[in-house]
Amino acid sequence: MYFAALLARTEDGWEASDTELDDVETLSDLADLAREASPDEDTVLVLIEQEDSWFGVVRVDGEDDPRIYVSDAAAARRSAYGELLLTDELLGREPGADDGPDLDALDLDGTEDGESEEDDEEVVGAADAVTHSPVGDSGILDDLGISEKELRSLDANDALNTIAEALGASEVLETVR
Repeated sequence: MYFAALLARTEDGWEASDTELDDVETLSDLADLAREASPDEDTVLVLIEQEDSWFGVVRVDGEDDPRIYVSDAAAARRSAYGELLLTDELLGREPGADDGPDLDALDLDGTEDGESEEDDEEVVGAADAVTHSPVGDSGILDDLGISEKELRSLDANDALNTIAEALGASEVLETVR
C-alpha cells in the first residue's frame, strides 16, 4: 500500500491534494504532475510513502529540475513507485549504463573455470545491489525548516506527518490522507 500527496505552496499557505501514480511512468511525468498543481510556479512537494518501509520527497520549483530524496534506496527499489525516483544519477551510476554484468564475459554454465553456478548468481546479484540507506538531496527541505540531519533521522512510518507538521501543513495533508 502506498500514499502519495502533492503539497503546493501558495500565497495563502500550503494546499494538499492526493494523487494517483498509476499513470505516471517517469520522473518527468511526476514533475509535470507537480507543476500542474501550482500554476504560479511555486514550490510543490510530492510526498510518497510505501508500506511504512520508505518515503520519498520530490521537490519541483517552477521549471527547475526536480530534486529528490529517498529514505531507503533498497526498499524503494522493490517498489514501482520507488523505481520512478531512483534515477541512475541518484544512485551514482553512469546514465544509461547497463545495470547487469557483461553477459559475453560470463561463463554461463560455470564449468570451464571450475566455478559453480552459485558464483555466477552472486555476480549478477552484486551488480544490482542498492544499499538500505538514504539517497538524493538530503538538503531538499533546508529552506523550509527541515535540516539534512532531521530529514535523515525521520522514521518511515511517520515521516510525512513530521514533514507536514514542520511546514505548517499537517491539517491540509490530513484532509487528503
